[in-house]
Amino acid sequence: MTEYASDLRGADTVPHAADSGPQAPDTVPHLADPVPHVLDNPALASLTGPHAHFAERSGRVLRYPVDVSPWLALPHHPDAHDWADLAALAGPGTEVAVPAYSGNFPADWEVTFDLEGVQFVDDGIAAAPDAEAVPLGPADVPEMLDLVERTQPGPFLPRTIELGTYLGIRRGGALIAMAGERLHPPGWTEISAVCTDPAFRGEGLATRLIHAVAHGIRERGETPFLHTAATNTSAIRLYESLGFRLRRTTRFMAARVPAVEAGEERVGV
Repeated sequence: MTEYASDLRGADTVPHAADSGPQAPDTVPHLADPVPHVLDNPALASLTGPHAHFAERSGRVLRYPVDVSPWLALPHHPDAHDWADLAALAGPGTEVAVPAYSGNFPADWEVTFDLEGVQFVDDGIAAAPDAEAVPLGPADVPEMLDLVERTQPGPFLPRTIELGTYLGIRRGGALIAMAGERLHPPGWTEISAVCTDPAFRGEGLATRLIHAVAHGIRERGETPFLHTAATNTSAIRLYESLGFRLRRTTRFMAARVPAVEAGEERVGV
């Protein structure tokens, strides 16, 4: 399901462990675990922090409005109540995208997407403003959606622009490249939707926009980070050359909520 490939261009899907047979979801709290870093579950940290005004909640499960972002946030160690809340929030038969979750889904959930990713953090980016990069606003969304459709950088929806600052470069009045901000854990901002019209690739526009977006993030006293696929070696080389450092591996997964049989009721908390 490429619509959930969080800026994971050029990556292949990875078979899920559940393909070998049903497995139970994680249900036992890990009481001895250290306090997680906010980047270990960045969607949860965002929706309980700077992006709390977007949060739609059922119990401990949160999500963005469906026209803002497909990402849904589970607690660090979801139990049976959390899965029931997720099902109630999303609705029967709905596909849900869960970043940074590497556990098992309940046996009756169909895993539809499973991809190993990597998370990079700023380790000396040459962040700087760019005179040609202009702020993009609601009036630019149709062009942004068109550019995303043609370049497939990852999820970008009609209201994604509300998540943060987006910058674009135009030539002859046409939008040819853009980049912006997505997840926003406290103290951090994710750089996302980096894409360039194929006719203008090779001019370093993506690098310039990453530097410009990173500059805005740094000006707020925050630190840039980003994700890509573990198999996307060209992107990894680029990010390392720009001054990003690998922080951790992660997963991007999606699954389908079981359909409710006729006469059944799914009870949420």
